Amino acid sequence: MSNVPANLKYTKSHEWVRVSGDTAVVGITDHAQHELTDIVFVELPDAGRKVKAGEACAVVESVKTASDIYSPLSGEILEVNKSVVDDPALVNSEPFGSGWFFKIKFSNPAELNALLSPEQYKKQIGG
Repeated sequence: MSNVPANLKYTKSHEWVRVSGDTAVVGITDHAQHELTDIVFVELPDAGRKVKAGEACAVVESVKTASDIYSPLSGEILEVNKSVVDDPALVNSEPFGSGWFFKIKFSNPAELNALLSPEQYKKQIGG
């Protein structure tokens, strides 16, 4: 069964969100990386890019498929994780750790209410 940390929020499209003040770190869940299998390429948005909640802003390619990654929140991309661009396997080995994708300064805190709790996400993935 997939690991679903209790200190995170989740999206229906399998991104996780770790909130700290008015910024959030975003990555894909253990379930998502497991479904994708071996990740071979990650394309991240540029720092400074403005995104809307639900907007495709990154791409992950595995040996099976390519998938869009959606921003869970509206705001500005503050930082991207160059480590996953250089070593995409980090997304498989540490999806909730060093395999994160980007940090966003979010502009609408109310959007946090639309994210799934760990319990809701577990239900969605059949956990």
